[in-house]
Amino acid sequence: MNKLIKIAVLFLFIGCTQTSENKQSDNAINQKVDSLLSMMTLQEKIGQMNQYSVGAEMTGPNAATSLKEHYSRMINGQVGSVLNLLGAAETRKLQQLVIDSTRLKIPLIFAFDVIHGYRTMFPIPLAEAASWDLEATELSARIAAKEASAAGIQWTFAPMVDISRDARWGRVMEGAGEDPYLGSLIAQSRIRGFQGNDLSNATTIAACAKHFAGYGFAESGKDYNAVNVGLNTLHNYILPPFKASVEVGVATFMNAFNDIDGVPSTSNSYLLREVLDNRWAFDGVVVSDWNSIGELINHNVAVNKKEAALKAIQAGSDIDMEADAYIEYLEELVEEGAIKESRIDEAVRQILTLKYKLGLFDNPFKYCNEANEKKLLDHPSHHQASRDVASKSMVLLKNNKKLLPLKNVSSLGIIGPLAKDKDSPLGNWRGAVASNSAVSLYEGLEAKFGKKMKINYAEGCKLSIGPNNFFQEVEIEMKDKSGFNKAIQVARQSEVVIMALGETAYMSGETRSRAAIDLPGLQLELLKEIYKVNKNIILVLMNGRPLTIPWEAENIPAILEAWHLGSQAGHAIADVISGDVNPSGKLPMSFPRHVGQMPLYYNHLNTGRPTSDAVFYSHHMDVDNSALFPFGYGLSYTTFEYKNLEVKGNKEEIKIKVTLKNTGKEKGSEVAQLYLRDLSASISRPIKELKKFQKIALEVGEERVIEFTLTEKDVSFYTNKGELIYEAGAFEIFVGTNSMELLKETINLN
Repeated sequence: MNKLIKIAVLFLFIGCTQTSENKQSDNAINQKVDSLLSMMTLQEKIGQMNQYSVGAEMTGPNAATSLKEHYSRMINGQVGSVLNLLGAAETRKLQQLVIDSTRLKIPLIFAFDVIHGYRTMFPIPLAEAASWDLEATELSARIAAKEASAAGIQWTFAPMVDISRDARWGRVMEGAGEDPYLGSLIAQSRIRGFQGNDLSNATTIAACAKHFAGYGFAESGKDYNAVNVGLNTLHNYILPPFKASVEVGVATFMNAFNDIDGVPSTSNSYLLREVLDNRWAFDGVVVSDWNSIGELINHNVAVNKKEAALKAIQAGSDIDMEADAYIEYLEELVEEGAIKESRIDEAVRQILTLKYKLGLFDNPFKYCNEANEKKLLDHPSHHQASRDVASKSMVLLKNNKKLLPLKNVSSLGIIGPLAKDKDSPLGNWRGAVASNSAVSLYEGLEAKFGKKMKINYAEGCKLSIGPNNFFQEVEIEMKDKSGFNKAIQVARQSEVVIMALGETAYMSGETRSRAAIDLPGLQLELLKEIYKVNKNIILVLMNGRPLTIPWEAENIPAILEAWHLGSQAGHAIADVISGDVNPSGKLPMSFPRHVGQMPLYYNHLNTGRPTSDAVFYSHHMDVDNSALFPFGYGLSYTTFEYKNLEVKGNKEEIKIKVTLKNTGKEKGSEVAQLYLRDLSASISRPIKELKKFQKIALEVGEERVIEFTLTEKDVSFYTNKGELIYEAGAFEIFVGTNSMELLKETINLN
């Protein structure tokens, strides 16, 4: 049993056995909520719908209301939850203030963006998605929940389940990529990790499916931009991960900043009422994103904050984050008859229910244990898990000359602005981790190879972003080539060169959209200069999004996509480079040849004039239509062979068999992927869709028959009205190593 599985079993066992004595049935909670609600004044109810940031770490523009006013409202029972206040001691102080000061002593919920770790950083979510390992993604969220809950946090604004096809959008680093099926499974695994099977367990936290909906389809990949999608795209690509989140009991939803077809998500009654409430029967809390209710004015659908409050509450938004719209205008709107108090009761009932489920009424201070905080944060087992998950998240893009794994090398050159960077591997949205606390690539390689070979180092060029914080605008150093000569000298002195290039942590993430997604700054020029003197180059990419790397892919013999891997990044990369770990990751997003291909995705429609190099067909005349590296792509240090594809059955049960063999000289793991194509339907269907996958570990020479099963639901699709339907006909079944290299069979279903 490997280390990751041992850790996973341990944590899952703890999560299953530590069932709190305070766990209550839904009926008992409902009775308590109704009783409390009957005692509340209208002002107290509205207070529960009001949320502020009160900590040092801000995640948006400063609110107009002063911090003093925030605290005044808290002691008057006019705040129901807060975000960004961290630490068992600090959260206890504020919770005590609220309990001591308010009439009904309703506890606060403390929230924070726990995206890929709290103190121990795991790989960014896009990187974890590249593992195609649901056990690993669940474990990552489980450990993040244990650390965050020990520091007084009960609610995370994660996972982000937005599907996105545009690598220019900085927040692709926060999601699971371009595919709704993979995205749905990863959303569920993360929610299970955060929430466990009992929210009253003090080591679990409430999850939040965000951003509902369409945020990943922002035009030109520009954050907060307009979204223009049809109903087919909405129901078949955007909504499935959100529906999957409801199916595993996600506690909360967050609105998106964008509009859909002119209607902002925060006031979109079709999304919040028709789909989320009526069709999916979601019974949790809907929270706005930061000031997204106030921003209805900027969307030009509300003339003032009062109208914004009216539209948001009517549509189904329960909590106002940082806009002051509800606290200032809901009482007035009720008194005027514009809103019924029953709508307020509906929202408050969900908020109070969540607080009961978290066990806060039984013990408001259950998450404020300083001894537990000290014990759990940065626990060695957490860092070991981070290293193991990181090792599964890397994708080997190219390995000509078999430069990898690195064996029998006398001298190694390590060059690049990210080689000794201890901050960028932490990624954006880095919880409460200390800056510059990651294991750098240089440190990892030195620990692995320092006694075996001579190591030479040069920075080469810089990527300067100034102070490392969420609000710092990225400033790329473009002119200073003073480090080139030393880097060239190092390359000449070394048998093999590792180039550490990519993006800093704050070149991706919220507001970090890029019009060009190649290597920023002087990095490509540096790489070309090194290539002139030493062609034995291993390019280690450290980045938060797919990049355009056509020259690199053509000329550099070995390329390892290492993303931003978290606290143990350097050790994990060294594990793969040395061969102690055989890479098994697969791309969750396509890598384009040119930014002009954006948005780029494998599951596109065929169109009336399908993609072709012919003149009067869909193509760019100056670049190949295909992805440079397609969805699902990833190499190994061994090789795999697929053969003997068999497809049998009917619409109720389609049985697929394929033989997979490890034909190389190393044991390794392969992600066998199954895709489907509906050849004739009432609406256009994509050229292929991922429907199943299995990650299989095989010894050298081992051959195994893999079986997949598809049901009627798997071959169905959503109409433009959001109805799931099955249509008989011919279907193509594909199985293989990525979305392009596949075996194919056809089956007719009645």
